Amino acid sequence: MQGHKQFPDRVVLRFRLSERVPRHNLYRRLAELLDWSFLYEQTRDLYSHTGQPSLDPVVFFKLVLVGRLENLVSDRRLIEHCALRLDMLYFLGYEVDEDLPWHSTISRTRQLYPAAVFEHLFDQVFAQCLAAGLVVGETHALDSAPVKANASLDSLRPKQQLPALQVVDDTQAPVPAAATTPAHELRRVATRQAKQQRGGGGLGAHHTKAQLLSNKTHTSLSDPEARISVKPGKARALNYLCSLAVDTATGLISHVQADLADSRDSVHLPRLVAQLQTRLTKQQVPLREVLADTGYSNGFNYAFLEQRGITPWIPVFGKYKPVVEGFTYEPAVNAYRCPAGKLLPFRNYCTSQDGGWLKNYRAEYRDCQACPRKPTCVPSATQKKLVRSPYDAAYLRAWRRQQSRAGQRQRRVRQGTVEPVFGNLLHHYGLRRVNTKGQAAAQKAMVLSAVAYNLKKLLKHRPKHVVSVALACQPGPYQQAKGAFFGLVAR
Repeated sequence: MQGHKQFPDRVVLRFRLSERVPRHNLYRRLAELLDWSFLYEQTRDLYSHTGQPSLDPVVFFKLVLVGRLENLVSDRRLIEHCALRLDMLYFLGYEVDEDLPWHSTISRTRQLYPAAVFEHLFDQVFAQCLAAGLVVGETHALDSAPVKANASLDSLRPKQQLPALQVVDDTQAPVPAAATTPAHELRRVATRQAKQQRGGGGLGAHHTKAQLLSNKTHTSLSDPEARISVKPGKARALNYLCSLAVDTATGLISHVQADLADSRDSVHLPRLVAQLQTRLTKQQVPLREVLADTGYSNGFNYAFLEQRGITPWIPVFGKYKPVVEGFTYEPAVNAYRCPAGKLLPFRNYCTSQDGGWLKNYRAEYRDCQACPRKPTCVPSATQKKLVRSPYDAAYLRAWRRQQSRAGQRQRRVRQGTVEPVFGNLLHHYGLRRVNTKGQAAAQKAMVLSAVAYNLKKLLKHRPKHVVSVALACQPGPYQQAKGAFFGLVAR
């Protein structure tokens, strides 16, 4: 006899949510993993002692973390999704017949809490990862990637009325003023520029219009802190820059920050490393080495890292020349000796076009005028001049590290560590686009994605106990984790 299931849709008299969520469920384990009570203390001063009760801070942070774990950036979709999942209701502490908060309440609460509260949550999770043995390396890799802002090119408007000719891009080419350029024309220009970068043909007469999309002349009305940036093969867009630090031993995110997208990566390294080192120092973890790509190459950065006792494994920018052909540097007198045997002593400092410091070395006028090599050495100048970086010694050390076998190995380590983390954050943890406005809000979104990523790694972590006589000396938690990790590698 064929069965025919009937669905009476009657009221269930006995139902306990905890019995319906299995022990191995992700959100049940996550609910038991952290002590969330510290959030009450962190947010107490943001509320008045009178009035209606607000949304529970713990519930808010659990909700937004669910959004990152489920790759949902829309608050409305997040509430709809949670209402259909028993495990999420259990994680949030809501009964089946209990209404979840309004999506607008989540948005207002997110604006109420400062970024420091989100970063404190990151620190708490990071400390727990350290205690579990997930922070065992002294080497961290840095990288950055653009994240789309919640604003379109249609929102761009000129900052002010410009003169007939205005320099607006890095090529220093004069272009017509863009004060009256409509938004739809700007979008067409961006599309044509993307086609050119993909090899789809030149812009021809429209090349000048493409240069109108500049942060120097235009700003977004919907999000003034978003910046125009472009990646090869893609059209220009309004973005924020997500900068990351990742532990190369385990792939754990050790720091994340939101930066403006119209600046070079090298500008953000000092603040990134300073905050990373502060966090690690609080956990008694030393920072010994930093890996990064050429975008972070900068003489000041090399000196900054070495001054802090950190070895920078950062390839030197391609324009740098480790030696001046035919000239020998004599550090005792801070001068270069030319092929004719004459000295070019240090004269003064000057600044480059981007504001960086440079050192001028110049020969004596009479030495060059009487030199038989002058027609081939300096045919159009009165005397020979060399311009070098004040961080030349740090540059040279970085260049030598780059050429070594260890430098090639560290480059592969960086590529295999931080780049997959970025791929996960962008595609699986809600960082493809920031759904809020402003750099502070972008910082909150990036920190939440990093917290969700670290929590997932913490839940998957299975510590392996290694029998060792050295552990009987009761070392600290960092030394224990490091010894266990390298003991496993040796086995």
